[in-house]
Amino acid sequence: MRKYFAECIGTFVLTLLGCGTAMFLGCDTAAGVVGTAMAFGLSVVAMAYTIGGISGCHINPAITLGVALSGRLSWKDAVGYWCGQIIGAIVAGAVLLLLTKVVTATDLTGGLGTNGVANAGGVGGAFLVEVIATFLFVLVVLGTTDSKVGAGNLAGLAIGLTLILVHLVCIRLTGTSVNPARSIGPALFAGGQALKDLWVFIVAPLVGGALSAVVWCALAPKEEK
Repeated sequence: MRKYFAECIGTFVLTLLGCGTAMFLGCDTAAGVVGTAMAFGLSVVAMAYTIGGISGCHINPAITLGVALSGRLSWKDAVGYWCGQIIGAIVAGAVLLLLTKVVTATDLTGGLGTNGVANAGGVGGAFLVEVIATFLFVLVVLGTTDSKVGAGNLAGLAIGLTLILVHLVCIRLTGTSVNPARSIGPALFAGGQALKDLWVFIVAPLVGGALSAVVWCALAPKEEK
C-alpha cells in the first residue's frame, strides 16, 4: 500500500503544480510555455528524489503500462499504481477548482489546465501528437531506469528534462498530456469539451507507452545465461 500511496501523492503534486502553473502563468506566451514546461519537468524531478525509492515514481499510467509490459512490474501492482495515480490527480483537480473560487487570479487556460484537440487540427492530430510524445517520453523512462544500462541516480533528472522538452513542443498543440491521470483530474472538474475529448488523452498516451515498451524490449541488452 505504501507504493500506491506514494504514487497518489506524486501524481497529486505533478498535477497540482504543473496544471496550476499553466492556469496562472498562461500558455499563450513564450514565457508561459517555458514556465509551464519547467513546472511539469521539475515536479517530476522533485518527486523522483522523494518517492523514487518507494514506488519508482511512475506518477503516470502510461509509464506504469510500459514498465509492466517490459516485465519489470506485476500487473497487480500496476492496477494499484493506476488507482493511486488517478485518485491523486482527481484530488489535485479538486484543489485547482477550489483555488479558482478563492483567489483573485484568473485561470488563464479557462479550464483548469486541461488538454484540447483544436490546435492540433482535431482529434486525429491530437491523437498522433500524444502517441509520439508519450512514446518518446516513456522510452527515455524505460532506458534510464533499466538496471542493466540505466542512468542510476541521475535517471530522475533525465526524465524530468525530457518532460520539459516534450512540453515545449506540445503545449501549444494539445496542452501536453502524455499522462492519462494528469488529464483525468482537471477534466472531471472542468467539464464541457475537455471532458468530451478526454478519451484522446487517455488512449493515446497508453498507446504510446505500450509502443515504447515494445521498442525498449527490442533494444535492451539481454541477460547473459
